[in-house]
Amino acid sequence: MNKTKNSIFKSALLIFSKNGYNGATMDEIALNAKVAKGTLYYHFKSKEEIFRYVISEGMNVIRGEMEEEAGKESNPINKLKAVCRVQIELIFRNREFFKVLMSQLWGQESRQLELRNVIKDYIGIIEKYLKEAMENGYIKNGETEFMSYIFFGVLCSGAVYDLINNNEESMEKLTEKITRYVFKGMNIT
Repeated sequence: MNKTKNSIFKSALLIFSKNGYNGATMDEIALNAKVAKGTLYYHFKSKEEIFRYVISEGMNVIRGEMEEEAGKESNPINKLKAVCRVQIELIFRNREFFKVLMSQLWGQESRQLELRNVIKDYIGIIEKYLKEAMENGYIKNGETEFMSYIFFGVLCSGAVYDLINNNEESMEKLTEKITRYVFKGMNIT
């Protein structure tokens, strides 16, 4: 991504996070990116196009990091732990991106439907690692698709926990807690 597009990306992410999609304007994105409005329109025809770019680029980074970290592991459980670590690191490093993702999942606008498909693809990667763990006897047989959504949901809940508690715990401690509950459960008797 070139310098100008990177500046627009960061600006749009901040503005979408702060004002929501509907409250964001091209003028504000350009002003915050310190680019002329014409430059912004040269790169992106509309706010919707910028939004799609932000989601696409952001998710490409997450997917790439997740697959890179999981690829370093041979044990399927460690691959799933790597997924936890990468997603939690994302939340710590870039709250704005996570806020934009979560706020735009709802609704029937084309951007929201596209975002749900992007998230579904991401969850599909989690499902792949769950299937591998299941096939190798690390976890009980079950509905991997449903399990992958639960796994993703638990990670998102970790972000909510972190947000409400104002970063009181380190990323490492939060990752350890989440993986402990995901893999060991609540030990209900």
